[in-house]
Parts: sequence; C-alpha cells; structure tokens
Amino acid sequence: MVTDSFLDHIERLRFEINERLHSFPLDSEPKYIYDPIKYIMDGKGKRLRPIIVNLVGTVYGANKDDLLNAGLAVELLHNFTLVHDDIMDQDNLRHGKATVHNKWDESTAILAGDGIYAIAQILITKVKTNPLKAVHAFNEATLYVCEGQAYDKEFEHNHGIILDQYLTMIKKKTGWLIGFCAELGGILGDQSDTVINELQSYGLNLGIAFQIQDDILEIFSNSKSMGKSLGSDLIAGKQTILTVLARQKDAIGWKQKWEEIMHNDIQLAIEKFRIYFENNGILELGKNMAKDYTEAAQNNLLIIP
Repeated sequence: MVTDSFLDHIERLRFEINERLHSFPLDSEPKYIYDPIKYIMDGKGKRLRPIIVNLVGTVYGANKDDLLNAGLAVELLHNFTLVHDDIMDQDNLRHGKATVHNKWDESTAILAGDGIYAIAQILITKVKTNPLKAVHAFNEATLYVCEGQAYDKEFEHNHGIILDQYLTMIKKKTGWLIGFCAELGGILGDQSDTVINELQSYGLNLGIAFQIQDDILEIFSNSKSMGKSLGSDLIAGKQTILTVLARQKDAIGWKQKWEEIMHNDIQLAIEKFRIYFENNGILELGKNMAKDYTEAAQNNLLIIP
C-alpha cells in the first residue's frame, strides 16, 4: 500500500532533483550550446529515473553524493535521448514546451543533446562506490536505448511486426534505462550481483509496463496531460501496444479500419480509433498487459533480501 508519507517523500525528491537541475552550473558561452542546454534542464518531467536511483540506493545505504551525481546523470541521459528522439520523430512539443529543434533548429538540438550526454558522463564518473561497474552499466544502458530507438525507426509503417518484436523494442528503448536506474541504486549500495540482477529485472518490468501505459494514454488521454499532440505515434506509423494487439487479434478487420480511419483529420481519427480499440477488447488487453508487467516488477522486489 502506498502511504501519504511515501508520496510526500517522492515529491520532495522530485523537488530536490528539479532544484539541482535548474541551478546546475553551466558556462554562458558559447550560447549556441548552453542556451538550449539550460532550456532543457529548466524543463518539466516526472524525474522517475533519478527517483528510482535514490529510492533503491537509500535502502542499501548508498553515499548521498553518489546518489546526487548518479541521479542527475541518469536524468540527463534520459533528456539526451528525448532531444534526439524529438528530432527523429519531428515532434514539436515535449512536456507542453517547444522541443529544442523546434525552438532553435536541428543542428542546435543535436549539439545540445551531445553536450547534455557529455555532462551526464562527467557526473557518472564522479561516483566513488564501484565506479567502473557504474560507468559500464551506464554506457551499456545507453547503447541499449540506441538499439531500441533503431528498432522504433526500423519498424515504422511495417504492418508485419508482431508482439514479440514490439516487446523487444520497448524493452530496449524504455525498459532497459529504468532497469539500469534500479540496478545503479544497488551498485552504489554495494550489493551482490544476485540482488543487482533482481533490481534490474524489477526496473525492466516496470519500464515495459510504463511504455505500454504510455502507448495507451497516447490515444486515450488528452494533449494537456500528455504535454504533446495525441495520436502522433499512430500517424507516424509507429508500433504501439494497441496497433500490435489489433493486428494480432483482428488482422483483416484492423487493416480495413486503419485504411478507413487514416483518411480523416487527426481529431476524428483519434475518436474512431478509441471506439475501435474499446469495442474490440484491444484496450482491455493492453491494460491487462501493463498490469501483468507491474505485478512481475512487484514480484522481483519480494525476493530481494
């Protein structure tokens, strides 16, 4: 059961992380790189990843300075991936603000993303407990995220993608980084490989559940709460849990519905997609999958000493 005191603790952590990001010491010149970097650091976000690092690390008595540097490093790594992801997908909004390439241009955004990644590397190399292990895991997670993004682009407009391929994609694109955050808390807490591996599995399952839920919200939420335009992934031909499950359950019907709906304007298309996914049980299947992965994550925690 989640208590009010725990939720208050999460909010305090989020506030501290935001304060550290907003007050992070940056050079003022050249403005070409540091203005957009500051813009990124001043942005909003759930700060889920550094919160996981802090929660896990605190349980195992990790050094506070290590948790500070590692938490900022993983949040900057996450933001680096978002900046480049926004360029690749040509998204114009992120957390309700103009994306970096939209506010400036693509060249500026690429360089700002690279700069943020460099700062993240500097921060992760400052940890004093198991530094080589921490840095290795950091870079491994970065590579897996890149592989996941490659699958995301490779799978666009491919109507032959099946559920296992989709799960491989989101495992690498989203799940692995969250898994790394839980793993990193264990590394900084100097835990055994057995515990660290279980923590990684916990984060991985949590990350997969998170992405499935995000796919659902992309159709069944609203632009204000999502901070971006709804339906953009569908319009771009991306694989989501709803489209993959629709093909798996009703291949012919889904193909016909897709071709029919895509001739409508975006708002009408979203409404028709919602009706189709609800009436055909696709929404329920997606929600159940998210629930299953969430329960798997909880079970990972139960066997950790």
